[in-house]
This record gives sequence, structure tokens and C-alpha cells, in this order.
Amino acid sequence: MKLIECENVSFSYENTEVVKNLNFQLNDGDYLCIVGENGSGKSTLIKGLLGLKQTSGGRIIRCEGLKAKGTGYLPQQTPAQKDFPASVFEVVLSGRLNSRGFRPFYSKQDKDTANENIKRLGIEELKNQSYRDLSGGQQQRVLLARALCASKQLLLLDEPVTGLDPIITDEMYRLIDDLNKNEKITIIMVSHDIGSSVKYASHILHLNYENSFYGTKEEYLKSPVGKRFLGSQET
Repeated sequence: MKLIECENVSFSYENTEVVKNLNFQLNDGDYLCIVGENGSGKSTLIKGLLGLKQTSGGRIIRCEGLKAKGTGYLPQQTPAQKDFPASVFEVVLSGRLNSRGFRPFYSKQDKDTANENIKRLGIEELKNQSYRDLSGGQQQRVLLARALCASKQLLLLDEPVTGLDPIITDEMYRLIDDLNKNEKITIIMVSHDIGSSVKYASHILHLNYENSFYGTKEEYLKSPVGKRFLGSQET
């Protein structure tokens, strides 16, 4: 089932195009990695997929039942966010905000969902700890649990392993891969780590203004842009 389709999508800032005529589709169960050089429009596309920025051309089509606000989102953290003074449970529970509607308080179902995702991510022993006191890897697990509270269908992850050591990075990649392969959650991940992108992803979107590439990872490995970019990453 098709979840999202971009048809000739363009984005502009102050009348300057930063993404031009982008075409790709995301199907249920895909693991899409978005790669590209700095300034290629990755962050802009993320804002568009989240409904935070309007297209300047083309259109983004979402399947019935998939709303931009219903996408689980794990953003890059700022230093201030890493020092957020709340418990792990409170941070995870905040992922239910968009599902709460006009209710002034969280429901039992909201709290049960938070507890389920805390258990799913293996952070039960951290539930009552302060988020600001956790390691970088623990914080990312908490934020992933929060994103899962927003959506069981689609997760959008923006550089989820930035700043993590190699062992924790590998654990995060394996965890995300398990959510995709075994729990059938569709993944969109922005990454500078092209090696892991090719290892885990089913599809690659390489942004490059006018000549963007979209296809399976096997097609990407054989493509001129894939060979060139992978080669530049190894030097």
C-alpha cells in the first residue's frame, strides 16, 4: 500500500528553489534513507513531509488515514533539549499529545501506550529517571519510544545516531531495523552515514537539487551517483 507520494515537488525559501521537481513514493513497510550533500534540501523535505512547510510546486499525496501530525518524529536534538527537566515517562507520554485532541488530560490508553513503548525499547528501569541525566544513547531510545507513541505506522528519524559512540550507534541501527522488519513499521531516515544507509535501507533517496535519485538500494549501488557518493565517503 502506498503511504506517501511526491509528484514534481519543489520547495523554496525567499523565492529561491532548494528542492526541484522531486518524485518518489513510500510504500507500507519500506525503509527509506534520505542522503545527500549538505544544503541539498534534506531538512526542507522533512519539514514538508511533516506538514510544516508548503510546497512551491507539485504536491505531496498521503494515503487515507495517514496525517502529517500522525507521523512519529525523532528530530535532531539541541543542547537545550538534551537538558530537558522531565522524567523519562513524561517525555515518552508527550508523544501522545497530537492524539489527545481537546482532552485536557492524558487518558489511561495514552499512559498504557507510553508504558508499552518504554517496555518495547528496553528502558523500563529508566522510567522514573530524569531525562537530562541519561546518556546520549539512552536519550535516543527515549525519543524513539516517544515517536512510537505518535504512530505505529510511520517513523521519520532525522540523524538518529549523531554524536553516539560506535557501539551505541550499531545498537540503534539494529533496533530501528527490527522495528521495520519484525514490527512492520515504515521508516524514513535522514542520514549522513551512507554505509549504514545502504546496509539497512530498502530504498535510497539521494537529493541533489535537479538530479535527485530514487530507487532500491541495489539500484543505488549500481547508479553513477551512488558509486560517486560511496567513493567520496571512503576517501
